[in-house]
Amino acid sequence: MSGSATDTDLGPAAFASIGSVALALYFYYVRDDKQRGQFVGLWPATILAFAAYLQLDNIRSLMESDAE
Repeated sequence: MSGSATDTDLGPAAFASIGSVALALYFYYVRDDKQRGQFVGLWPATILAFAAYLQLDNIRSLMESDAE
């Protein structure tokens, strides 16, 4: 059921969040740039929150179209 509100596979937002965590760890430990690592480390929460908002908006649209 591709594109529906019940998809449970990892989407691009999950991969972007994982990549952001890896990048944050790289900056923090490898490059020893703690400030940049902490800044990049805040991105996953923002990415996932935006993805959740879009998913909820999709669910709301589906519910409204079913009610008609």
